Amino acid sequence: MTDAVIQPTPASATPEGGHLLEVRDLHVEFRTHEGVAKVINGVSYHLDAGETLAVLGESGSGKSVTAQAIMGILDSPPAHIRSGQILYQGRDLLTQSEEQRRQVRGKEIAMIFQDALSALNPVFPVGWQIGETLRTREGMSRADARRRAIELMDLVKIPAAERRIGDYPHQFSGGMRQRVMIAMALALNPKVLIADEPTTALDVTVQAQIMDLLADLRQELGMAMILITHDLGVVAGVADRIAVMYAGRIVEHADVRSLYRAPAHPYTKGLLESIPRLDVKGQELATIKGLPPNLMRIPSGCPFHPRCPYVQQVCVDVVPHSLVLGDGRTSECHFAQEVLDDSAR
Repeated sequence: MTDAVIQPTPASATPEGGHLLEVRDLHVEFRTHEGVAKVINGVSYHLDAGETLAVLGESGSGKSVTAQAIMGILDSPPAHIRSGQILYQGRDLLTQSEEQRRQVRGKEIAMIFQDALSALNPVFPVGWQIGETLRTREGMSRADARRRAIELMDLVKIPAAERRIGDYPHQFSGGMRQRVMIAMALALNPKVLIADEPTTALDVTVQAQIMDLLADLRQELGMAMILITHDLGVVAGVADRIAVMYAGRIVEHADVRSLYRAPAHPYTKGLLESIPRLDVKGQELATIKGLPPNLMRIPSGCPFHPRCPYVQQVCVDVVPHSLVLGDGRTSECHFAQEVLDDSAR
């Protein structure tokens, strides 16, 4: 049944010599009555066919805003894309018309939102909501859309899909609502799936089930996936690479094994050290001191310096460049090698 629903994305989806999706030096600001918040400050990352990139960081770091810019769903005003490129299969989405963006949105790049209860319409059955995309975008009849909706619900492992297709969102558990959202996102067979905090407000067991489902679907359907999260614990077994964001910047980028083994940025190191460990008992959990910066008043130099245990005067005065550490690994830290050496000990 799965093959009848969605065919795997062909490997040729990635342009020869390029990436399937690439964000280049993106700058986004929010213009408000209180001032200008510089939310995205030169973000660059890429995604290739069939891989998963985890974008990690605290709330307010710019993870979701970058994803919304990719989808073309930023509210403007107040959001304003000041500069940068978002290349999909070599085409800059930011230069396309709204109609051209609409053809990409959902059909080429789809997004799962973090709060399934808010994202789903409470007054329509879930089957109708899944089928709506198929009726409006694919021109399917109601009967065909209903059959395809059942197949999609089966695909995301919702039990008794044929019986439950007429149920309303409030009749499903949080985990099952998230599966409905995933089914809606997969309806048009996208090549890229953006999952924005897909396990928010779910208990640990259900979180693991949703992450396993996304990993299985990515492999089965040949999709590429961007996984947005603040939780390092949920990405270890799913992601190929991790991009760590802080104050609207990518401060570290590495393959998942290298980053977990030895982080090269103090912020990443702090995040990893704050994860509870089964082999360490009777000690207080480590924390990162202070709070994320006010994006209307980002600190000078390295934006992390007020919270950083490695801080020196150069960190206050000079914005660090992205230091290449080998094998595609980068860190925006003046003392990246020192941090890496300390982490490896």
